[in-house]
Order: sequence, then C-alpha cells, then structure tokens
Amino acid sequence: MDLSIIISLYNEEESLPELVSWLCRTLDNKYDYEVILVDDGSTDSSWKTVLKQKELHPSRVRAIRFMRNYGKSAALYCGFEASRGEVIITMDADLQDSPEEIPGLYEMIRHGGWDLVSGWKKRRKDNILTKNFPSRIYNFAARVVTGLKLHDMNCGLKAYSRDVVKNVEVYGEMHRYIPYIAKNAGFLRIGEKIVAHQPRKYGKSKFGVDRFMKGFLDLLSIWFLSRFGKRPMHFFGLIGTLTFLIGFGTSIWLIIEKISAQARGLNYRPVTDQPLFYVSLVALIIGMQLFLAGFIGEIISRNSSERNVYKIRERIE
Repeated sequence: MDLSIIISLYNEEESLPELVSWLCRTLDNKYDYEVILVDDGSTDSSWKTVLKQKELHPSRVRAIRFMRNYGKSAALYCGFEASRGEVIITMDADLQDSPEEIPGLYEMIRHGGWDLVSGWKKRRKDNILTKNFPSRIYNFAARVVTGLKLHDMNCGLKAYSRDVVKNVEVYGEMHRYIPYIAKNAGFLRIGEKIVAHQPRKYGKSKFGVDRFMKGFLDLLSIWFLSRFGKRPMHFFGLIGTLTFLIGFGTSIWLIIEKISAQARGLNYRPVTDQPLFYVSLVALIIGMQLFLAGFIGEIISRNSSERNVYKIRERIE
C-alpha cells in the first residue's frame, strides 16, 4: 500500500464528511491508500459520522475509537500501529490542513530520500496574539533545544517513512516532538515543506494558550531523557559533586579563617554565627542528595530490560 493517512479527531462531526470527501477526490486513481480515523473519545456524534464514512468508503476508511479522551499522542501511536502504507501522513480533522498537500509530501518521502517531512504553515490563518505570536516563540525555543531547523515543529501535517513510525514511540504529549524523537532514533533526513493553512470552518480550537506552557515542559522533559535517560549519573552526579565541593570548600575556608584569627589574637565571629556556614551545609546536603539520585538512577538504568535495546536499520550477513 502506498499511503496511510492518520487523522486524530475529537468532536469534529461537522468537518469529517467534507474532509474524507476531499481526501478521496485528491487521492483516488493516484494511490493505493487508506484513511485511519482515530476517535479520541469524542462526546458529540463524531463516531456516528465515522461509521457513515466507513459505509460510503468501505475500502478506504478504517476506524479506531477510544473509550475516553487520551490525547493526540495516544491517537497517533495507535494509528501508527495500525498503518499499512509505505508512507504515513498525519493531519488534523478540522479542515485547516489541505489534502492537496499530500502528493507533494508523498513524493518527498518516497522519491526524495527524506525520513520525515514536517509541514510549515508559513502564512497562518489564526489569531495573531493567541496563536501566531506564542507559536513563533515556542518554535524558536524548540529549534534551539533540539537542533532541528524546523519552522513549525507542532504542525499536524507531517509525512513519515514506514521505518520511522515503526521505530519511534509516542506517548504523553510528545506528539509535538516526533521529529526530535525520530532524530534521536537515528533518522537524520528530516526536512520541511511549506503548506497551505486553511481558516477554521467549523467549531473552535481544542487547544488553549496553556498548551504552549505544556509544550515547553514537554520539550525540557524529552531533551533531558534523550541526553541523560540512560546515564543519569552524568547529570545528577556532576551537579551533585560540584555542589558538594562548593559547600565543603566553603566550610573549610570558614574554619581556617577562624583558626587564623585565633592564632593572631584577633576578634572573630563563631563559625556557627555566620550565615555562610549554613549555606555551605545546605550545599553539602543537596550535593549528596543529587549524587545519590544519580547513583540510584544509574542502578535502575543498568537493571532495565531495555538497556541494550538498539534499533538496527539493516543487517548484511
């Protein structure tokens, strides 16, 4: 099969018929494809609409329904697992992603040699203050942290080779960072394509301003896990050791200063009356705790069943 189009949806009963029809008009007689609709616990009539689309397009539409709302990452994960195409396309169900971009994305993966291509909504049709401006800040931070020169990391319209979706795991709210996850898995041919952004036609956005704060926290989490997930001692041990040495050095200096003042018959403040002494004690305690945290994390990592799980792209005997 050429293409799998995975669409995560939540309360999109109005847009689904138009979207599926648009997909079929664009892709019929060009590709062998499937459309996987993942209902992420919708509370409206979205599932009935999905079943109707299955009746209208029985050979094209496949469907998955969650018991409750698990989030977009869970929907994409299940869609990836169910996909059968050589190229996998993800897109949103709100009609803001144009199916007419799919052939171009397919060609970049299939014949352009890319592992992953992310859409770039260069001209957004969203509110400037609540969407566009925060998105620019978020994407700038993502570029700095991940090292990927993508202008729109969170764009829902993306294309993947089959190898990528079968070798990356998406969980929590990490769907925003699939390109970074793919990069850490060894897929380095990651590009982007300018895509059209349509104004919202039905309903309202399911994402508020708070998603940007969550996005930054998720970015820090995935950066930390990718850098130190299998070697926690390199992070906690280093910081703990430095903090301990600073506290220890400060304590020794205070004691030496007291002894020196006594030897010269000068007035001196008792060590325990100096705030710096208590700061050094806190540094000693925190340093030991950080070091122990790294040590315990290292023990857990070494005893993990996945400590030697490595992804092999190909093998020649």
